[in-house]
Amino acid sequence: MTTATPEARRRTRAFARVIGPYVATFTIVYAIRLPDLPGLVGDLFAQPGLILLLGAMMLAAGLVIIGGHRSWRGPLAVTVSLFGWFVAIRGFLLIAVPGAVESGVDATMLSPTALTVARVFFGVLAVIGLLLTYAGWFRPVR
Repeated sequence: MTTATPEARRRTRAFARVIGPYVATFTIVYAIRLPDLPGLVGDLFAQPGLILLLGAMMLAAGLVIIGGHRSWRGPLAVTVSLFGWFVAIRGFLLIAVPGAVESGVDATMLSPTALTVARVFFGVLAVIGLLLTYAGWFRPVR
């Protein structure tokens, strides 16, 4: 397997600079506030126009990452690319089947076990966000 080009490494680092702090901040706050969010989620899904807009923005953001970051060489590049696909798929699902997404969220909020699993999941994502932040901002360029 060949190594990524310098341009691909710079692009990966640039995406990590943006995605890392976003993921770290959002997931830490979300993991802490998860039990308090059922009312907010219910209000959000009660507004179909807002869900459509949110889904469209997520799909667009995911496609920007997918289109702008085509490298899959190395753990950092794979993480950035997978994040783009994850966001795009979530956005598509919000547009295509918002009821299924809402049902999944409701089921998670009602189950103490699923809520714990969700908190652990968001904790892992927070660590990944911190690693992306480090790699994007503080790791020496090679």
